[in-house]
Amino acid sequence: MNARRWTAGLLAAVAAVALVGCTSKGQEKACTTSTDGIFECAPDQRSAPPKLAGELLAGGTYDVSQARGQVAVVNFWGSWCPPCRAEADDLEATYQATKGSGVSFLGINVQDSRDKAKAFEEGRVTYPSLFDPSSRLALDLDIPPNTVPATVVLDRDGRIAVVIRRAVTQDELRPIVERIAAEKPASS
Repeated sequence: MNARRWTAGLLAAVAAVALVGCTSKGQEKACTTSTDGIFECAPDQRSAPPKLAGELLAGGTYDVSQARGQVAVVNFWGSWCPPCRAEADDLEATYQATKGSGVSFLGINVQDSRDKAKAFEEGRVTYPSLFDPSSRLALDLDIPPNTVPATVVLDRDGRIAVVIRRAVTQDELRPIVERIAAEKPASS
């Protein structure tokens, strides 16, 4: 009998977390989506900036609000994820090509061990990554990524402009980042 209660409780908890992860406070519906897993939000449809902060893989802490005034590209990844390996060079190339125009990149490592994540990053990317083994940071987004890999582009005000729910290439990411970087901040 205790096993049934425990199982029922566990299932209820999983369902509650799944529902929280799938709800988007109406934001997802306000944005346009394409058939290729890209959600784009017009400037007047973007909600308040998400809170994304935590411990860096390399040590120390980071809060994405430190990037306010810049476009922030946030990539959710895991060392265990083959598409993450495939997109790492494209992300780094986009970072190198756009960082001079006020663009920052941040990785968020999920469902991983610190050692494996550090080994994965070494020699692949030069931008920092938060360590989020429980994948809790994604729940703070109005449009949750729902997949790994996923890339979220925040505008200069820190609001979600684009969510890409799949691996991305430099040829498709760079024009998106450059377009968002060319926008005037709402706060100006």
